[in-house]
Amino acid sequence: MPAIIDTHLHLIYRDRLSYPWLAGVAALDRDARYERYAEEARRCGVTGALHMEVDVAEPDIEAETRNIKDLATEGAALLAGAVSACRPESPDFPAFLEHALRDPFVKGFRRVLHVVPDDVSERPLFRENLRRLSGAGRPFDLCVRPDQLDKAIALADACPDVTFVLDHCGAQSITPRVMQLWRGRIAEIARRPNVFAKISGVVAYTDPKTWVLDDIRPTVDEVIERFGWDRVVWGSDWPVCTLTASLSIWLAATHALTRGASADERDKLFAANARRLWWLAE
Repeated sequence: MPAIIDTHLHLIYRDRLSYPWLAGVAALDRDARYERYAEEARRCGVTGALHMEVDVAEPDIEAETRNIKDLATEGAALLAGAVSACRPESPDFPAFLEHALRDPFVKGFRRVLHVVPDDVSERPLFRENLRRLSGAGRPFDLCVRPDQLDKAIALADACPDVTFVLDHCGAQSITPRVMQLWRGRIAEIARRPNVFAKISGVVAYTDPKTWVLDDIRPTVDEVIERFGWDRVVWGSDWPVCTLTASLSIWLAATHALTRGASADERDKLFAANARRLWWLAE
């Protein structure tokens, strides 16, 4: 079995940070602490994890990263780094970035784009600020809906020297009606060498009672075929994945979906590409 690096772990500590969006998602409006994740993750063979920002209230952005770093310092051994939230649309971004880049625990950045107006990523200031990541060795995660993939493509073209990671196969809330649109845009964005794809999240958008492996196979197979084994990484999206599946089930599903791959290909998906993208130690 290959090493497994989870590139998309969310931890929720409501006593330390503010998460305004949780009020609208009752099923996730609870703590999701490291200890609970680690117990199951270790049993599944997970050897390391990157914390993905959880869209905390803007004043808590830096506090969220400090919280994860403190957990790692205090013994949360699986935590290998944090992908920080950010606001590239803000004139304060350059100062924020300068400070964040001094900390090697910060491995990348994300601005959730499906919760803001579509034109946010099209603003000149947003793109100008994002270009500051050129050569920084910190990827930027793209979290968009299928109908917003054209925005992600435009952003990748506007910032060709920035490395992007497309979260959740770009397939949030995918439906049969938009499947053809999604396929075309996935093929198009995969042509950009500065974009990687994350095999994560897709299980959370299935029917929790009836989904089977073949419901998610077309999405995963399409992304791997388009991006190739050198540009895909794996993520749990825990605890969001628990809306429809446990961490164990999602990982088992991924193993089943990639059963025909070679050992080298599986290692790239589960660990090697993540080490290369985020400069993680073996």
